[in-house]
Amino acid sequence: MSSSNPFTSENTFSKNNLGQASENGVMTIQGAVNKSLILGGILVLTAIIASYIFTANMVIVDGQVISMPSYLTPMMYGSAILGFILVMASYFKPTIAPITAPIYAVVEGVFIGIISTVYAYAFGPGIVFNAIMLTALCLVSMLLAYKFGIIKPTQKFRSMIVTATGAIMLVYLVNMGMHMFGSSIPYLHQGGLVGIGISLVIIAIAVLNLILDFDNIERGARSGAPKYMEWVTSLGLLVTLVWIYIEILRLLSIFASND
Repeated sequence: MSSSNPFTSENTFSKNNLGQASENGVMTIQGAVNKSLILGGILVLTAIIASYIFTANMVIVDGQVISMPSYLTPMMYGSAILGFILVMASYFKPTIAPITAPIYAVVEGVFIGIISTVYAYAFGPGIVFNAIMLTALCLVSMLLAYKFGIIKPTQKFRSMIVTATGAIMLVYLVNMGMHMFGSSIPYLHQGGLVGIGISLVIIAIAVLNLILDFDNIERGARSGAPKYMEWVTSLGLLVTLVWIYIEILRLLSIFASND
């Protein structure tokens, strides 16, 4: 999983010749919305299929999971790493985003499908439904906050969110490295008030990234960015939504474990 959104950089559009229309036309808000819906649909459909296949390969007795498929860990790490590579490739070479963005949606759909199934069997199916609803609520609330100017993406705001996101990304990478050696960063995604507080801060930063995603779409359309930037900005939005969903899922699992 790509845990932060590289598309929120101030240089995202300047590197792609704003104001110079490509041969295929210019970016529009409606075009970006359509691309976002396409990517979201691909991800959801892939997640459902992956969950079905994963569940079919579980050993379940009297409603209890006896064993998980042997490919669970390799597939989770593999999809996470591949997803990250696709995101970075799309960022550094935006012209390939029309190809890499849908592939990312498929890859991340596999990851979401597997991890959602694991959490559902560990804490009940309600945790997945609640995570989906809360993610949707975050999306709608931030869209309204952006639309009505309640939260404005000023340069200072953008710099703060990008810096915080980069710091979280670094922490995740360090934690992933430590996890390979049987260790982890204390309190990260753990129970207790400190662990819950850290999760809430991470979720807050992830949610505020949505403001930058909306602004990127609007700025790109207003500046006449090339058509392929619709895929780039839509991918950025999807990355943020996946991040929010996973963090909410983790936070809900902490609460469920404390019950």
